[in-house]
Amino acid sequence: MNATMRRVVIGATAVSMALSIAACGKAGDDKGKDSGSSSDSKSIGLLLPDNVTARYEKFDKPYFEAKVKELCSGCDVQYANAAADPAKQAQQMSSMVTKGVKVIVISAQDSAAIKSSIQSAVDKGVKVVAYDRLAQGPVSAYVSFDNEKVGQLQGEALLAALGSKATPKSKIVMINGDDADPNAAQFKAGAHKALDGKVTIAYEQSGLWKDTVAAQKMSAAITQLGAKNIAGVYSANDGMAGGIANTLKGAKISGIPLTGQDAELAAIQRIVAGTQSSTVYKAYKPEADTAAELAVNLLQGKDIKSLADTTVTSGSGDKVQAKLLTPVSVTVANIKDTVVKDGLYTVADICTADYAAACKKAGLQ
Repeated sequence: MNATMRRVVIGATAVSMALSIAACGKAGDDKGKDSGSSSDSKSIGLLLPDNVTARYEKFDKPYFEAKVKELCSGCDVQYANAAADPAKQAQQMSSMVTKGVKVIVISAQDSAAIKSSIQSAVDKGVKVVAYDRLAQGPVSAYVSFDNEKVGQLQGEALLAALGSKATPKSKIVMINGDDADPNAAQFKAGAHKALDGKVTIAYEQSGLWKDTVAAQKMSAAITQLGAKNIAGVYSANDGMAGGIANTLKGAKISGIPLTGQDAELAAIQRIVAGTQSSTVYKAYKPEADTAAELAVNLLQGKDIKSLADTTVTSGSGDKVQAKLLTPVSVTVANIKDTVVKDGLYTVADICTADYAAACKKAGLQ
């Protein structure tokens, strides 16, 4: 073969190889794109804010997963818990979007901080449902309870427990939730609506939804006001109420009302024992079920107006279709008719050996 002919053959071979490589590369790129974000994905994401509040892992997650499976047998739930870390939750959301999750249900650890992550997800075609806490940004729907009503019920229960001691001179300690949670502001507003003018809020601080922080704040309040001058304590949830109850016990303060919220088992037991006067029961199953229905409907392109029958405005000014459920105040008088009747706990769950005598006195056994 002469030199000229050899150059032609080599050139033709090179072109052929280049075309083959380009074709393979294109096929590989298309395959990678499809596996990363499938338009027919049946994955629904569930992002919960922390694993300190007992309800999320014990009730919300399993109820939500069960309802999704009931409504959409081919759907799967991708789950992550932020462990009270807003940055971690943002990363979890980004990861779900990358995996091709088409609907994300999120209970925001920080409702304002998550806004940019929600915007980014929506820009990529993902639908977002705000769960329990109204996140900022363009969410498609929101399911929770009437949170101002929750605070009002707490305040009213505190006044009822005070009885004749509910006077404008009575000094109340108020330990609110985390300011990063919009629910905390609504609980606080509702409680003030019930309490202002009827008692004196002599000490008010945020407990950050942490029992240790709430305990520290309670200790500071005792130092500032004096143990004998505290008529009652408003705690925005049961987790903090546990820390507060321990502080009160350590200071030898007993017989004063202490509120809570979430109807945690430990709180119900404290109510039976008389170290907490009330909690607020927000039935987790209807809330989780509604969130699952909204998520599946959004995934399937169905209308959600029949489920989210009202409208709320988030901290970012977005109008959001919402479903607000009704909370119920729980005292020792209606434990049987609320958390026991609904199957949240059995009498046996509540009335362990340490609480047997108190349960008998309360009429639970």
